[in-house]
Amino acid sequence: MTMRRQKIPYAVAHYGEIVREDYYYVDKTRYIEEIEKYKVPVFLRPRRFGKSLFCSTLEHYYDLRKKDQFAELFGDKYIGKHPTGRQNSYMVLSLNFSIVRIADNLKDLEKHFSNVMSPAFWGFTGTTYKEYFPDFQFTDRLSPGDMLANIIDYIKLNNLPQLYLIIDEYDNFTNQLITTHNDPLYSEVTSGDNFLRTFFKVIKAGFGDNAIGGCFITGVLPITMDDLTSGFNIAQMVTLQPNLIEMLGFNYTEAREYLDVIFEQYGYAPELLPEIWRIIISNYDGYRLLPDAEPIFNSTILTYFIKNFTINDGTVPDELIDENVRTDVNWIKRLTLGTENAKEMLDTMVFDGKMEYNRTDLKSRFNRFQFFQKDFYPISLYYLGMTTIQDEFYMTLPNNTLRNIFVDYYNTLNALERRADRYVPIFVQYLKDRSMETLFGGYYQAYLGQFAAQSFDKINENFIRNTFYELCVRYLSYIYTFSIEQNYPSGRCDWEMTGIPGTAYHGDKQIVEFKYHPSKDAPKIKKLTAPAPEDVEQVNGYARDILIDFPYLKIHKYVIYVMGNK
Repeated sequence: MTMRRQKIPYAVAHYGEIVREDYYYVDKTRYIEEIEKYKVPVFLRPRRFGKSLFCSTLEHYYDLRKKDQFAELFGDKYIGKHPTGRQNSYMVLSLNFSIVRIADNLKDLEKHFSNVMSPAFWGFTGTTYKEYFPDFQFTDRLSPGDMLANIIDYIKLNNLPQLYLIIDEYDNFTNQLITTHNDPLYSEVTSGDNFLRTFFKVIKAGFGDNAIGGCFITGVLPITMDDLTSGFNIAQMVTLQPNLIEMLGFNYTEAREYLDVIFEQYGYAPELLPEIWRIIISNYDGYRLLPDAEPIFNSTILTYFIKNFTINDGTVPDELIDENVRTDVNWIKRLTLGTENAKEMLDTMVFDGKMEYNRTDLKSRFNRFQFFQKDFYPISLYYLGMTTIQDEFYMTLPNNTLRNIFVDYYNTLNALERRADRYVPIFVQYLKDRSMETLFGGYYQAYLGQFAAQSFDKINENFIRNTFYELCVRYLSYIYTFSIEQNYPSGRCDWEMTGIPGTAYHGDKQIVEFKYHPSKDAPKIKKLTAPAPEDVEQVNGYARDILIDFPYLKIHKYVIYVMGNK
């Protein structure tokens, strides 16, 4: 008997398809009853956090046409065993604002909005719920707001089942106006009686007329909703509500169970599971959305890894970073209003690894003027998914995926040499001798050698870790995985690299403790004939901890002293 192998739902956002095609699904349906505690919830998360799939889940749950399918769709899910009483009670209208094309003037932007909304309304009345609208007709030449108003009026006059409205990525096209600094057009769209503001006023009126019985709105930033407030003051920003903080993304238990199931179903060697789990934690973990919340994984990016892992028959993919994530770096330049501000912000993250934030700024609403202010960058980047909460006072990079992206962008902005012929000889030699002296010595000469002597006044241990990491990932990620500040019972290991299962380097592990000193300490450090005993014990402690979980590893231990520009 062949073991069942569930499909991996990367880029699949249709709940019905996931259930019927037997994709792996992390059950988030328990949050439906939480969402029902709010009248018009607006829930924000960065891109690729599973917002569209949750919208599709709601659509399948509330759609009255799917009443006969409820057991099939939800019977084995939390909400199927604990229905709220509102299941299959509504005509559901789902709108996706992310496909609205941008324009450089109000007339064309309204046309693009209408080109997306109008077919949705025609399909709603003429196909999806045709039996409820037998003699319905739209008034000629209507705007999307007028068309929605027509539907709401018909529902009210004919005592039809209520409407449940879902708006996915409500701010996608307005965010493009914000980040391209087209403030005049953005102001036109969100003020007065222009089409978007009017559209949301119609939704508000629909609640007042009791024609709309429920609504769920997703997006990335609260800016547009903040500017629409006077016309849509019924919205409830629920992004930071503790009861919803894990609604999207996977917590540790969910992520580990996901991996366990895939290993079992696909028949992968169980002894490799701890290594793969360590890789996943290092690269995809770390989004803490409230100071006291547990960290979560970005669900789509984790699924990207698992999808490629299964496609490659249980081997780690060469490319650990979803290329779609790299496009988000464009936000940094737009946010910082130019290269110099971008450099300053990147310096903070690459050198210090963290940014101070004011917890009172961590709120569900802010406007576009705050978004571009320097002291607000940590919050702006948090909403974009590029930083996360370290504690009550600092934002930090959530994982090595973002670390790699930030350092890569830092190198680009600072015009640091990227030509392969500068670095390839280092890595060719390393593969011959597997010597950390070769690897770090080459990095020091080829990469740090590009910096002026005075630059070393601000270079620190964190900068060394981050930039050495990015360079090694660039050339060795097909045979090694890399970790920075890995936690062990004896402390945090500065830097480590581990041979990937299935390669000739599997079982090979290098661990490094960096000790950075200013140039004035160089004479003292140069006199050392061996690493300081306390540094040796530190590295030996990490090695002992590692061998408890991975006794088969061959560990090479190093203490590297770096002295300014010496």
